[in-house]
Parts: sequence; structure tokens; C-alpha cells
Amino acid sequence: MYSFRNDYSEGAHPRVLQALTDTNLEQTCGYGLDPRCDTARDTIRRLCAAPGADVHFLVGGTQANLVTIAALLQPYEAVIAAHTAHVNTHETGAIEATGHKVCSIFSPDGKLTPALVETVLAEHNGTEHMVAPRMVYVSDTTEIGTVYTKAELEALRRCCDAHSLYLFLDGARLGSALTSPVNDLTLPDLAALTDVFYIGGTKNGALFGEALVVNGSVPRDHFRWFMKQRGAMLAKGRLLGVQFQALLEDGLYFDMARHANDTAFRLRDGIIALGYPFPVPSPSNQQFPVLPNTVMDQLREMGYEFEVDAPVDDTHTRIRLVTSWSTPEAAVEKFLADLALCH
Repeated sequence: MYSFRNDYSEGAHPRVLQALTDTNLEQTCGYGLDPRCDTARDTIRRLCAAPGADVHFLVGGTQANLVTIAALLQPYEAVIAAHTAHVNTHETGAIEATGHKVCSIFSPDGKLTPALVETVLAEHNGTEHMVAPRMVYVSDTTEIGTVYTKAELEALRRCCDAHSLYLFLDGARLGSALTSPVNDLTLPDLAALTDVFYIGGTKNGALFGEALVVNGSVPRDHFRWFMKQRGAMLAKGRLLGVQFQALLEDGLYFDMARHANDTAFRLRDGIIALGYPFPVPSPSNQQFPVLPNTVMDQLREMGYEFEVDAPVDDTHTRIRLVTSWSTPEAAVEKFLADLALCH
């Protein structure tokens, strides 16, 4: 009937496809050194109020995460992350494969705090017998749909400065975070408060692509060497620049993210009205209701697709419903009507 499995099932927004079509026969140099990527970089620097930032275009989130961590950390250094973090749960050990340990810690809302960071630091005694935590990794939105506030990110920045840690923000769903009704962060805030963050395109209307913004006091000189070594340098790099210029030049990126959020909130409100609980409130385009297993099975029989997040007990399961820039309102209303028929 409809898939709420993720926010990248569809191809790309028609305006992105049109931009690719319009520039299809242009001949440019490769590897992101073309005029289209330069224009997109300038747009991102302007939007971030960060004229000195380095901007790199990569194909996907896991690639952006592993390249960044490998490029910034020494072989004996590690990254601190929430237990739900993408680098800890859904990247097949990609970070560990670069030679760096992920030091994870339980967080009920998927967010890191200075206290949690300092707990991890205290567990590593500063001797050569243990890895040395050097980076704090956060996601906005988090993997369970929660959103960082400016005060929370400022507190993490102060903690990182106090302990000489890098702060890296995974922005695979940054559009949803920045257009959330509880958000008070801006792109300039992110550029000022993090050492590295990225603007996710894959999950917000691009065919593929993430724009990595490096603006802190981190090693920069050989970042492209790390990209090349890790297979992260696209020969037809202009395809990334063209897409990000189309996404960002007139606010399309944020318009699409608002639609994803709005349809998610309609889903959430309709499910709550039917009496089903949400253990963790999510102000973004990922929603996590708890359903009886019998209801979950009936929805699948009706043709709906979604991810199983976790069992709650023998008869109930928490599922994940994700909306996207192209989710039709009619699909949401149909899902709610069908859910009302389940028992």
C-alpha cells in the first residue's frame, strides 16, 4: 500500500533532476574541483556564515562518517557516541574498520550530554593501555528522532573545549532537525559550535550526497587524501555540486524537510488518537509508536512497510514510521484509516 520504511526510497525532487538534466552535457574537470561544486561550496559557506570553511561533497552518510573520523583521529584515538548512534549500530563496524574504537554510552533520548561524555572519559584512565577518546559524535536529528537545542550543543562545545575533544555532528537528517518546531539552531550556529558537520542530501530530496563542512581547528591539509584512499572521491563530482546548489539556493531543502515533518506529525497525532503510545516523543520525521504484534501483522498484510525498532514485550513491538519530502498526505490518511480497522 505504502512504504514508511525510510526517507530515501524515492529518487530525487524534480527540480534536482531538472538541474542534473540541464547540466548533463557540460564538460568539467572531475573529483569535485569543477565550477558547479565551487558554486555550491560558496552557497554553503554563505548560508553557514563561515567564509573560511572547507566544504567536501561525499556520496553517503556512512562514507562521510568514516572518512571524517579516520582523517581527524590518530590510530590510538576513539570516538564517543550514544548507544543508538549510527556509527555504533548501523555501519557494520565501518568506524572500527578504520582502526578507531566507538566508545558508546547509554542515552535514553539518543542525545549526548557533558555528563555522559565525562563518564566515558573517566572510564579511560589516560594510560597507553586504553584508547584515548578524542571526538564526540552526535546526530541531529538523532537516530530516534530527537533534536538538539542550541543550549545543549553549546554545553557540549564547552565540554569538548575543556577536554580537547573534537565535536562532529552527523547531519544525515539535518533538514528535519532544523525545521522541527522545537529547534532553535541555525546553520551558522552549527558552523560555529562544531568542528565538522554535514548537510544531508540523501534523506532530503537528493539522488545521493552529503555536504561536509569543516570549520573548526582540526587537521585539514590532507582531507582529500583520506577521501581518495577510502573510495569517497566521486569522479563525476559535479553531480554532487549541481544537486546541492539546486537544494540550497532558494530554500527548497527546508521546504522539503518541513513537509516530511508535517506529514510525520499528522501520523503521530492520528496514532495517538487511536490510543497507541510513543515511548520517546519525536519532533521530527521519524515516529516510533508501540503496537500490538497482531496489529503490526495486519498492517503488513495490508501492504504497509516499516522498520521494526525493538520488541517491547511478548505481545507488543515498537516500530519506526518515516515520512519524506514526497510523502502524500493521502497516504498518511489512508494508513490512519486502515490502522483504525485493525484490532
